Amino acid sequence: MLKLLMILFGAGKLGPLLLTLGSMALSLVIYAQLFGWWYAAGFIALLFIHEMGHYLAARQRGLQVGAPTFIPFVGAWIQLKEQPMDVETEAWVGFAGPLLGTLGALGCYYIGRQGGSEIWLALAYIGFILNLFNLIPLSPFDGGRIVAIISPRLWLVGVPVLIALFFYRPSPLLLLVAVLAAPQVWSVLRGRERHDKPEGYYRVSLEQRIQYACYYLALLGFLAIMSHDVHLMLSHLRSH
Repeated sequence: MLKLLMILFGAGKLGPLLLTLGSMALSLVIYAQLFGWWYAAGFIALLFIHEMGHYLAARQRGLQVGAPTFIPFVGAWIQLKEQPMDVETEAWVGFAGPLLGTLGALGCYYIGRQGGSEIWLALAYIGFILNLFNLIPLSPFDGGRIVAIISPRLWLVGVPVLIALFFYRPSPLLLLVAVLAAPQVWSVLRGRERHDKPEGYYRVSLEQRIQYACYYLALLGFLAIMSHDVHLMLSHLRSH
């Protein structure tokens, strides 16, 4: 049995799984020290659901993709082993994460409302906030990948949002995002945002642009409303 495991590991069969489970366990231990085991486990589950949205959408479109990897205090990510060949595919993969993540947060919300449980409502709140945060229209956020189908110039809208968030709640993570986003923003300012992509990458119909704009705004509005409502619920519970 041990020999078989070694053969599988050497062939790379267990490597991605071990990386996912190992990084998940490390994140669980670290978060548990700060927030408790139940909240940490729920938080990691919500991250996993979000990333599986990207994973499933990428596989549906025939893209090779790695298993989720967790990074404490940063979140989680999946590695696209091949890049989308058109902006609609990229927008779809980007949208699927917040969509499935929102459904996960709604599950927590339903359980919390049914039982009046503060921890489930707290998980619902962080789930809504995380997916809302990911919809900032700036690459490398999911929102940046979605709005690119409308126009990459919408990334410029995300710049003041990111700056406002940094002044509201300074974080090294926001600085990291700014560094990652800088090349894309600079390419838009220079009018060269299309030069780094294959020919025809941004060729989509007006109907598709409108469709994704509606998807994006609907999910953005829903998450904003739910985040606000659950915040009020938690404030009410804690005041009694």
